Amino acid sequence: MTTATETTERSRKAEQADRTRANLMQVARTLFAERGYAGSATEEIVQQAGVTRGALYHHFRDKRDLFEAVFVEVQQEMRERIGAASRNAGDEPWHRFRAGFDVYLDHSMDPTVRRILLLDAPSVLGWERWREIDASLAMLRNGLTSLRASGDLDPSMGIEEVAHLLRGVASEAAHMIALASDPAETRQAVGDAVDRLLRSIRA
Repeated sequence: MTTATETTERSRKAEQADRTRANLMQVARTLFAERGYAGSATEEIVQQAGVTRGALYHHFRDKRDLFEAVFVEVQQEMRERIGAASRNAGDEPWHRFRAGFDVYLDHSMDPTVRRILLLDAPSVLGWERWREIDASLAMLRNGLTSLRASGDLDPSMGIEEVAHLLRGVASEAAHMIALASDPAETRQAVGDAVDRLLRSIRA
């Protein structure tokens, strides 16, 4: 039978483990964003986090596994921002859909999003794994389903096909912005082109 003291000790250890994991991810996120995956050494991550290599490998298999955890965290934050922008855009599904697209392009100029989500993730995680855990396709499907229900989507277009094509559009647009010498100017030009493309799918 587990005593109250044992339960308290287990809870304390679990909280400490959670703090260690969160600390490692925060340090790694900062380094990955500033220097990229290749420029961020495991030794420096554990040193800045104030933990041992053993602590790192207790929570993550290797640096790549740590990067994937950071990628998922940053992507989830992006997803929440897109969701918030869509909700704030009003009740019309088309306006909500467009607002989410705009937020995605806007955040392509964010240094953390640029480096971790757009530049390093495909090569570090591999093309198949990157596509597997990328949340954009599911979000596009949901948005297009709402457009179909409201009558805003051209009825001749299939949701699955359009979702895949728009993921390609969003990805290429974001990369153009992220790699541009003048991201703000490119964001405007790319945004105008994307807007015209999106209007072509509207009923």
